[in-house]
Amino acid sequence: MGYLLLAGAIAAEVAATTAMKYSEGFSRLWPSLVTALGYLVSFALLAQTLKTLSIGTVYAIWSGVGTATIAVLGLMLFGEGLSATKVAGILLIVGGVVVLNLGGAH
Repeated sequence: MGYLLLAGAIAAEVAATTAMKYSEGFSRLWPSLVTALGYLVSFALLAQTLKTLSIGTVYAIWSGVGTATIAVLGLMLFGEGLSATKVAGILLIVGGVVVLNLGGAH
């Protein structure tokens, strides 16, 4: 159940960050409200996740998967460029999450 809550927290955070881009500096009402609600839901789910999973594992997955997903969405939705450096960064994030999880965090 903890990983399901974590997946929801990641999805809400990604939605909130994407909406923030569309909010144009919080000058557009609806994307701004989606941003606030998304972060509220994300943190609430994250807090519930921490009841059953370790903080190091949870935060590594939440931040790493969220960051990598936002980087990919930046490419797909906003036409951001893809460089070898960006690919390396995403791979390092994913690798770091894997290494932390293999390191025995419970």
